[in-house]
Amino acid sequence: MTLQEAIDARHSVRAYKTDPIPEEIREKLDAFVKECNKEGDLHISIRYDDPAGFDSRLAHYGSFRNVRNYIVLAGEKGPDFNFRCGYYGEKIVLFAQQLGLNTCWTALTFNKKKVKELIDPQDTLCMVIALGYGETQGIAHKSKGISDVVASRGDMPEWFRLGVEAALKAPTAVNQQKFAFGMKDGAPAVMVKGFGGYTKVDLGIVAYHFETGSGRKISYHA
Repeated sequence: MTLQEAIDARHSVRAYKTDPIPEEIREKLDAFVKECNKEGDLHISIRYDDPAGFDSRLAHYGSFRNVRNYIVLAGEKGPDFNFRCGYYGEKIVLFAQQLGLNTCWTALTFNKKKVKELIDPQDTLCMVIALGYGETQGIAHKSKGISDVVASRGDMPEWFRLGVEAALKAPTAVNQQKFAFGMKDGAPAVMVKGFGGYTKVDLGIVAYHFETGSGRKISYHA
């Protein structure tokens, strides 16, 4: 599965089978996370076979079921921390999709007290991503159109259009898609458009999708 195929196939999944993740898949995931931590200056980790992380009233209210594995997005608070968590978190999500796994981002519907005990005292917890073999592959949600998120007008290069199309398939908090694309100093850029929770994390997720679809690096402006 290519990265673009992973973008097309990825949908948020909240209900999971109890099948354990095989050791060879864990090794690949852990090695990939290690690379992302080094590149993004983060302390992301994966917790396996630990249902306590989603044993909470909020998790049940959010329709999460049988979540036994999850990705913990954490690190020392610094410049662009939330953006980096979004960018590298989604990079791991799409890699997991390539390995046949399903995921779901969550900011609130997990056992925050339990998860915070797993990270270093000097680190900040950003978000958590449920991980495992889904009972289904999820479904696509309604999305904005290209014209809704492109700030500039005029002819659009094909690579730019492909990048925006990939970005519109990115998960964002409550599907808010509060972002806009344009050009700045001759290069593509993405920025927050409107108000909403976790918009900087969303920008990181969206930026990675854009770069995957377009093959171009992008700058961001909060």
